[in-house]
Amino acid sequence: MKIICSQKKLSNAVNIVQKAVSTKTTLPILKGILLEANENKLKLVGNDLDIGIESHIEANIINEGAIVVSSRIFGDIIRKLPDSDVEIEVDSQNNISIKCENSDFKLVGQTSIEFPELPHVQQEDTYVIGQDLFRNMIRQTAFATSQDETRPVLTGALIEIEDNNISMVAIDGYRLALRQAYLNSTTSNKAVVPGKTLNEISRILSNESDGNIYISFTDKHILFTIDEVRIISRLLEGEFINYEQIIPREYKSKVRVNTKELLNSIERASLLAKEGKNNLIKFSIKDELMYISSNVEIGSVKEEVNIDLEGDDLEIGFNSKYLLDALKVVDSEEINLEFTTSVSPCVMKPADNENYTYLVLPVRLSK
Repeated sequence: MKIICSQKKLSNAVNIVQKAVSTKTTLPILKGILLEANENKLKLVGNDLDIGIESHIEANIINEGAIVVSSRIFGDIIRKLPDSDVEIEVDSQNNISIKCENSDFKLVGQTSIEFPELPHVQQEDTYVIGQDLFRNMIRQTAFATSQDETRPVLTGALIEIEDNNISMVAIDGYRLALRQAYLNSTTSNKAVVPGKTLNEISRILSNESDGNIYISFTDKHILFTIDEVRIISRLLEGEFINYEQIIPREYKSKVRVNTKELLNSIERASLLAKEGKNNLIKFSIKDELMYISSNVEIGSVKEEVNIDLEGDDLEIGFNSKYLLDALKVVDSEEINLEFTTSVSPCVMKPADNENYTYLVLPVRLSK
């Protein structure tokens, strides 16, 4: 195998596929990146058997072939090379030569025969959604996936497509995040995608883009195609919680408040709250004011926020982290908080649209 390609394009492709390379595996081959050259394209693949990422770049293919190279070493080398053409050559003994301007590296590779193939996903039923929108859906939900491996299905987010609508839902037992958007589709589908997969996709989508992401499902895998990158992930098995039954449809108190003001006040109150148990802060809602307080051994804090209240006065406690996580991803200037009782979930929604719903359980206040 012998190829010549751009250092910048190669470095970018390596950075992308490395997100699927395992560092903890006992199989040495999975610590590598597959390089495969044919038809004026260089294909790079990382695969940890849960998630596989494939990227293609243009290259001058002098001799076709394939090799597996150490992800860590190869990635470090390519990133440090000058912004110029890189020549990669592999001999019959799997020795790799990497040349760029005045640099000449020699590495030992592994045969590509043992590298696991990515699962095949038919792209017949493919859904198309804007990259920017999909990244935003991940940003507003994936943080609420569970970290508890005893309920594996909750370590992922449910993607549900139905009636020209796409929903992404994450639940960890203490909170629920639901983001919905319009999707031009007449078919239905749903799957639970690992939170890790969604976070890696979000990183790949990190640059502002007006392009699309293409999503295809099988019973066990999901394929995301972004330009020249394909991400294939296994799906999580098990029955996802019926989230629609959890969200209260009625409330006794509704607070309308400026998102930024509430976020800043809770952030200040949490400076003390995190010194105590449960990151506990208390809301005292009365008339046109919400008092946010925290009392711990080393001190206390009290914040005032102006609100519009519809309904009853209320006192309720929360883990401040769970509120901050959601407030940081709400894009609307104002939000509505809906309460029923001091021991019932709070529902948070943007004041200007219905596409985002966040539910958080309260912490019981001691009398």
